[in-house]
Amino acid sequence: ALAAQLQALGCAMRTVHSAAPDRATYLLRPDLGRRLCGADAAALRDTPAQDAAPIDLLLVVADGLSSLAVARQAPPLVQAIRQQAPEGWHIGPVVIAQQARVALGDEVGSLMDARMVAVLIGERPGLSSPDSLGIYLTHTPRRGRSDAERNCISNVRAEGLSYAGAAFKLAWLMRQAQRLGTTGVA
Repeated sequence: ALAAQLQALGCAMRTVHSAAPDRATYLLRPDLGRRLCGADAAALRDTPAQDAAPIDLLLVVADGLSSLAVARQAPPLVQAIRQQAPEGWHIGPVVIAQQARVALGDEVGSLMDARMVAVLIGERPGLSSPDSLGIYLTHTPRRGRSDAERNCISNVRAEGLSYAGAAFKLAWLMRQAQRLGTTGVA
């Protein structure tokens, strides 16, 4: 259903899976949710770029701890991000990642040679917000990046930060990351 909604928005897409083969493993082995399964890593490594333009921003939509958040918030947020992206920026295909944690975006972004990756992920459900989505932006993604090397925009949902507001903040962070050559604490 998510893929169909994103296709209706005109997004090119890829689908990947983490090294966690199922939800139980994903919950018990967080490290496996941070890495691509071998077949998907090989496929991304062996697939030549379809577009000659380098990818300035790659969007990875990850289920995280709340697939409800992804189902509700990701399509309108992706649309808002595409509208607010800095002029002239090339946004790559949207990558849908299953059984994924934030750091999976680093490997995907690196393999797809993206300058920045933004992971849209279902946040840990709280008592009052089981459908909250987070955005994690990383400049020059590669395996082994730490959380201190990312910027986070949290609580994207109707009752929290609006899609337009989140996209505006992300576009500002993207421009600053490009200017500074880094994201996160630095």
